[in-house]
Amino acid sequence: MSATCAVESLPFRAPLKFGGRVIDKTVLINVDVEVESRDGKRHASGFGSMPLGNIWAWPSDTVSPDQGETMMKRFAEEVVDLANECSEYGHPIDLVYHLSGEYEHLSKTLSNQLKLTEPMPELAQLVAASPFDAALHDAYGRLHNLNSFDALSSKFMNYDLSEYLDSGFKGEYLDKYTLRQPKERMPLYHLIGALDPLTDADVTRKIGDGLPETLPQWIAYNGLTHMKIKLAGDHFDWDVERTLAINAVAEAAQGQRGCQHWYYSVDFNEKCPNAAYVIDFLTTVKSKSAATFDRIQYVEQPTHRDLRAHPENRMHDAARLKPVVIDESLVDYDSLLLAREQGYTGVALKACKGQTETLLLGAAAQKFGMFLCVQDLTCPGYSFLHSASIAARLPSVAAIEGNARQFCPAGNKSWAKRYPTMFTITDGTVGTIALNGIGLGI
Repeated sequence: MSATCAVESLPFRAPLKFGGRVIDKTVLINVDVEVESRDGKRHASGFGSMPLGNIWAWPSDTVSPDQGETMMKRFAEEVVDLANECSEYGHPIDLVYHLSGEYEHLSKTLSNQLKLTEPMPELAQLVAASPFDAALHDAYGRLHNLNSFDALSSKFMNYDLSEYLDSGFKGEYLDKYTLRQPKERMPLYHLIGALDPLTDADVTRKIGDGLPETLPQWIAYNGLTHMKIKLAGDHFDWDVERTLAINAVAEAAQGQRGCQHWYYSVDFNEKCPNAAYVIDFLTTVKSKSAATFDRIQYVEQPTHRDLRAHPENRMHDAARLKPVVIDESLVDYDSLLLAREQGYTGVALKACKGQTETLLLGAAAQKFGMFLCVQDLTCPGYSFLHSASIAARLPSVAAIEGNARQFCPAGNKSWAKRYPTMFTITDGTVGTIALNGIGLGI
């Protein structure tokens, strides 16, 4: 196996605010991997790409965004170096599982070298390593002339899921929890950031690039039926009024095009002080507008990502109102078990946490009967297609988030020509059946 790593920077067309932070660019890590069969007779290459997302993956009071970005770039490069030193043969799940055992030590070593005040969090490690993980799965599928999701059975995997999860999965393989063909089409979740103008009156400076600039324009342009609302989490009245205002604007826009059914998710990005805030928010919204409440499909992780440090943030009562999904806290199987214990009833899967970890956690969440969604990291181009391929292969995922078309469309241009059904959106859905090629399907 040999791998190379490159960095690509892309500007945003408009700033995106979430969790009290604002970003205006993205940095992509692109990884190419070359693999060979055990007998040395067959060779194949794979590709992986993912935004660093350091503002989301590594929020810190002592490590600056620039320092976090530098560290995550270095980490991605070091993971590639680890791969180049690996002489083992095996399934991508095994190889990544083995290499990831070095991530914690690597994080501490790099943190010391860069004189940072804290080691890289596990979430940031997964994000930085995810392009390599994706490229390896892609290459393995291409080596066997198969879609990578069709190389997850006992025929290809050396161990069943009990090796990576627990004895409850003995005799089971990932093919049980994935589809052999991608779903034909999937609804697309549109992001409404905290800074996004809802109406013409909210536009302070026009971008003027031909793309929509207000919510009604986006609804008409893409035929939207699913909208993700970014909220503050520490400003109750604003959160309620923002949600109600979005619904009022959406009702008018949807009425004009004759749409009767649409949905919201609400994302507080961990800023809520406690679970009571979520309950109060949902009950207040319901009292003011039952229709708005009914349209809320789920709530993304509302409180602090450190579950062990905040055992008081139990979601059982909130989850009786709406599914509450774990996101930033979800980094491994143990964190999934802890989240379930603390009352979370759903899981937000993300390609940026790695193809390997996502497949394993997706299987576990299905076995436990949890609500499943696949979320975005403002993934442009290939990284969005990769994320969508995961959503299209997991049976219970109903929609896919993809907001690079709003904030970073420059990264989509070359891919849009090859996959028009994924980027030319008129009925609120993307044509995921196109992601049926070999490798990751792209």
